[in-house]
Amino acid sequence: MIRIGNLHKRYKKVIALNGLNLDIPAGSFFGLLGPNGAGKTTIVNILTTLTRPDSGRVTVNGFDVVKEPIRAKLEIGVVPQSINLDMELSARENLFIHGLLYGMSQKDIRQEGERMLSFVGLEECADRPVKDFSGGMKRRLMIARALMHSPRVVFLDEPTVGLDVTTRRKLWELLKKINQEGATILLTTHYIEEAEALCDMVGIIDFGKLIALGSPKTLIQRVGPIVVEQMAEDGIRTHFFSNRKEATSFIERLKGSALIREANLEDVFLELTGRRVNQ
Repeated sequence: MIRIGNLHKRYKKVIALNGLNLDIPAGSFFGLLGPNGAGKTTIVNILTTLTRPDSGRVTVNGFDVVKEPIRAKLEIGVVPQSINLDMELSARENLFIHGLLYGMSQKDIRQEGERMLSFVGLEECADRPVKDFSGGMKRRLMIARALMHSPRVVFLDEPTVGLDVTTRRKLWELLKKINQEGATILLTTHYIEEAEALCDMVGIIDFGKLIALGSPKTLIQRVGPIVVEQMAEDGIRTHFFSNRKEATSFIERLKGSALIREANLEDVFLELTGRRVNQ
């Protein structure tokens, strides 16, 4: 379980986190959404012990990330956005070094290494230099590395950025499997469809505060599950309705063209923040 209480962080005059409170239950697949500069990276950096908060308390499975950073690190696996593998080494060697850093015995490293390579589908190229891997293969290896020491919580920071749609969806299946096997996952992503497909809970962050929390379905219902996009002289105007009948009735009274469709998390995000996720 992840517990965040009254978390504050400031970088000179910039307030990154402003009294954030958030509990993420064990076993959740939690999505953290927010525009650039909203505080997502700061949250992940604090949770993974890379940044110290100014005030507040953060625990991962009961271990305080400030007072007990080493013990907290043993509970977590991290897949950063940037690829930070050793390109000159093989996949197997990258996993071996990770295991040594976490104090695993060589026997356990070999066993877990083979299991993780099989789990992410890289066993046939385990001894190839990582520099020869595709982007998707490198992402899978980073996930395998994050799981080597059997963490109970996994942080994924934009894990599918830059990947093609087919590779991205293959990674989705892998992430679902990790969660189904009991790991708590915290995902940051700019891909709205990714959050909708994977997450059972979503938190929306803006200006360092949590402004919405719930399942994707609940958040969509909150603003209205049906959207009418009205083509106006000053651009597209968005209207939300509780059902298609109300939306159709509204369109019939309009002058000009309009589009009716189902709402998604992008609509929720735009309605709450006035910005799109990738802004």
